[in-house]
Amino acid sequence: MGGLRSFDDRLLLDANDLARHTGWLHPAVVAYAAYGVVLFGLLMVAAVVAARRASARTLAAAAWAPLATLLAVGLNQPVGSEVAEGRPYARFPHLLVLATRTSDFSFPSDHAVMAGAAATGLLLVSRRLGVIAAVAALVMAAARVYIAAHYPWDVVAGLALGAAVAGLGWLALRVPLTAVAAWLRAQPGLRTFFAEDREPGGGAGIGTSWGLVRP
Repeated sequence: MGGLRSFDDRLLLDANDLARHTGWLHPAVVAYAAYGVVLFGLLMVAAVVAARRASARTLAAAAWAPLATLLAVGLNQPVGSEVAEGRPYARFPHLLVLATRTSDFSFPSDHAVMAGAAATGLLLVSRRLGVIAAVAALVMAAARVYIAAHYPWDVVAGLALGAAVAGLGWLALRVPLTAVAAWLRAQPGLRTFFAEDREPGGGAGIGTSWGLVRP
């Protein structure tokens, strides 16, 4: 454990040294580290739009992505409180801190949990959106370390926890979620927008352009 801690500290200090020498990057990285969650929200909205005429299973996966993200972030709260790891700048007062200082837990990173869950959820819907989200998740993780808000292992653990919640949750719940999606899309208020395209080859253009994952 001591060796892992030392390695993690070295990575943190290397990232902070990079931050000291790349002042031109600060505005963009700080903005993304704080507000990048908006990008994931937009990607999840795009997934619902792309899946609205696809199979009930694909539509259910699109709905699961934001639900899984909220669930993962919620589950992270007791985990973080139990570990109770302080922020990097509490141990290393000489760090260049670009993040807003806070006294809440550092491990696992809420932002990384959110990003990992969103990316995994989107991969269940659309390969294209999922790849974009996965890249965005890695950038978010790196950004949180760059601004000295987290240790590297905070964001690695966060990505893993978020991905596990979204992936394992889907395996456990995909059947009832698919049934609920099929029932909801049949309701009068939702039928027009979410009606499944049952024509031969129907929706193929949309599915191809978005890279929708087929049942």
